[in-house]
Amino acid sequence: MAPRTPARKLRGALVGHGFIGAQGHLPAYAKRDDVEIVAVADVSEARRALAAARLPGARTYPDAAALLAAEAGVLDFVDVATPPCDHAAIAHRALDLGLHVLCEKPLTTTLADATALLEHAARARRVLYPCHNYKHAPVVSAVREIIASGRIGTVRSVTLETFRNTHAKGVPEWNTHWRRQVRWSGGGIAMDHGSHTLYLTFDWMKDWPVAVTAKMANQEPERWDTEDNFSAVLTFPGGRLAHAHLTWTAGVRKVIYTVQGEAGAVTVDDDELQLAVMRRTSGPEVAQGAVTWDVERRTLDSEWMDASHTRWFNAMFDGFLAAVDAGDFAGAEARDAWRCIEVITTAYRSAADGCRELPLSAPGPGGRSAP
Repeated sequence: MAPRTPARKLRGALVGHGFIGAQGHLPAYAKRDDVEIVAVADVSEARRALAAARLPGARTYPDAAALLAAEAGVLDFVDVATPPCDHAAIAHRALDLGLHVLCEKPLTTTLADATALLEHAARARRVLYPCHNYKHAPVVSAVREIIASGRIGTVRSVTLETFRNTHAKGVPEWNTHWRRQVRWSGGGIAMDHGSHTLYLTFDWMKDWPVAVTAKMANQEPERWDTEDNFSAVLTFPGGRLAHAHLTWTAGVRKVIYTVQGEAGAVTVDDDELQLAVMRRTSGPEVAQGAVTWDVERRTLDSEWMDASHTRWFNAMFDGFLAAVDAGDFAGAEARDAWRCIEVITTAYRSAADGCRELPLSAPGPGGRSAP
């Protein structure tokens, strides 16, 4: 792989020309002048034909193995946008060939696979970077800025609720309902949406959780073998709690987040953000009647209804490029991805064992910020 310079475009290959690859990744790349997609792989002949029509200069292949065998010598990175069951194998092969890897969430479907990938990236000295795009939604960026400003003080608890009226459908040319089939997805809504919820929680709490208890349900077991409702409580150092609820059976598409700090709170309802900051009116104690709140309301267009999230992808890809330039091979984003898989898989065990609280691995010296 040739050294990257600011004047040279990164040459990439997209593996998986499904909904998110076609509607999210490729339109984002098309708006950039620092990257070029030179090859596309997809197991569906119809999807390959669509990719060829859309990218007439790119070469198409029936699978990742064929693409990598033919293109490895001209590529800088591989963008893995297949169902999660194939993420680990494709990423390992790309790393073996000296390529950087951008990978859709979840990074893998098992903790052992996630561990092996991070270790492989470090050995290969190639970047492994997950598509953690929710943190780049404008309203979420605003939450991060408020927390960093100190206006609400130390974050004590968070709640994250994601409401969907159905699972995200795949393309009609190939297995539209793969997200409801554990063979392809590795799990249901916890595996699909859980990463988004968890990495936001880690970011806002500035730490990793130490324990989890979870409950889940499948309202259509006669059709699907994955859960469509998931609730979990995460315990963080200092007794702080995060509550997460994810559902594919809601009557509305919406996200509702709350961040409770010692001096105020932030509430997010899709594009609407409310910041409430305490103002003491009497006495040293925060008590009923002793404080008032200064309230700010903002609307930040974050395009929550657009499932392709192209706008968020570009901001996330800037982070990938920065990691490539810095040689940050298995960096903070990859470590958060590993923690997401640890929490999700432990939550599955908790739910199967009567919602028993289960411990998570220790964060290590320095907590989440530790290398």
